[in-house]
Amino acid sequence: MAEALSIAQAHGLDLVEVADKAEPPVCRIMDYGKYKYDAAQRARESRKKSTQVVVKEMKYRPKIGRGDFETKTRKVRDFLTAGNRVKITVMFRGRETLHPELGQRILDEVSEVTGDLARIEAPPRQDGRNMVMVLAPDKRTRK
Repeated sequence: MAEALSIAQAHGLDLVEVADKAEPPVCRIMDYGKYKYDAAQRARESRKKSTQVVVKEMKYRPKIGRGDFETKTRKVRDFLTAGNRVKITVMFRGRETLHPELGQRILDEVSEVTGDLARIEAPPRQDGRNMVMVLAPDKRTRK
């Protein structure tokens, strides 16, 4: 072990213990700084290749006007074409919660308009005062 250490120091290298549990312990002569740098580069490269899944949210109201609905739905289409998932929320106030069919109608219309771009990942469900649905970009449209 002492011989290996003196050889490593003579060449400007490091003696690195690879497997400490083995009998006898396994060591390697290497440039440890270069090894750490290469490992960081590999990690950075793998992060670059991975895609970040982003969930955007668009909020509607049961008594939304036609123009507002079309503007928001156009924005939902933009999110989907960019490859983002979209959480669509219909917010109810007061007695509007007694009429979930209004929210269901809005969610159905949004899914109909974005049908060529998206698939329904989570079907519409009542969540307290909100009705929520999640759309995911369809794999066919990304290509």
